[in-house]
Amino acid sequence: MAGSFSAHVRRVTVALFVLQLALLSMMAIASDANPEQELCVADPNNPTVVNGLVCKNPAFVEANNFMFIGLATPRNTNDPLGSSVTTATAAQFPGINTLGISMARLDFAKGGLIPPHTHPRATEIIFVVEGSLLVGLVGTN
Repeated sequence: MAGSFSAHVRRVTVALFVLQLALLSMMAIASDANPEQELCVADPNNPTVVNGLVCKNPAFVEANNFMFIGLATPRNTNDPLGSSVTTATAAQFPGINTLGISMARLDFAKGGLIPPHTHPRATEIIFVVEGSLLVGLVGTN
């Protein structure tokens, strides 16, 4: 009786070990692959069109490719909507190329607005520096 109990314990232990290996291998398969390239600073002067901008030769990457001061300056809001949008995409900020991010500065006059719009496959974060903002969100369902 004792021999069959220890054989049963061994079978259960082996089964649990195999299950752990299976779960670990599934997690490895589900993870993102390593990027082929860690750094892809945009080359806005290259006329080639790809998903994103063509990468600059790493030998020509400069520190200023990772800085963008264009969002620091308030813009004129004297237009019919009473607002101004300043974008910071890879075209203006080459260091964010292929990272899946962009930024924008929105300036509003009192009562100004941005027309309803969508951001397919994207996220929007709003940070109000001064004043208050009334924001409406519409879901897909």
